[in-house]
Amino acid sequence: MHDRPDLVCLAAVAAAHGVRGELRLRCFTERPENVAAYGPLLDERGDRLFRVRVLRAAKGGAIVAAEGVHDRDAAEALRGLRLHVPRAALPPAGEDEFYHEDLVGLAVAAPDGRTLGEVVAVHDFGAGDVIAWRDTDGAERLTPFTRAHVPTVDLAAERLVVADEALAEAS
Repeated sequence: MHDRPDLVCLAAVAAAHGVRGELRLRCFTERPENVAAYGPLLDERGDRLFRVRVLRAAKGGAIVAAEGVHDRDAAEALRGLRLHVPRAALPPAGEDEFYHEDLVGLAVAAPDGRTLGEVVAVHDFGAGDVIAWRDTDGAERLTPFTRAHVPTVDLAAERLVVADEALAEAS
């Protein structure tokens, strides 16, 4: 989570690339080249603006040039920085599509309605999204974010339902 709920995270600076200040981004967009499609990127507080130009795709993301970042030291200083855009700059999510940020904080419920925990993160390890949630005992559980495992997501009610079969797998 971050300080500004009106911002959506599109990427994180994974590393410096080369000696001219290029950045390797881990992109959270469907296509890495879209990381620059929604306007300038902001830090998580919205204090610092980054105008980026995608140079090429890279494994898990993109190599970009950012205005004002001219050398490796400046690029290294940004490692780990999460880059955001205003939610209003993004297209609305389609039916049965969700921005990861909208899932974090949702209650996790069993099919019978019992509250089991809370979503703490959404990961993409390459084979599809995985919901990380903390159960009521404090243990972290991982559940594939598929319709079979998570049949219901209700943003208005701030909850999602994990199927019984997925609960057995997460134990």
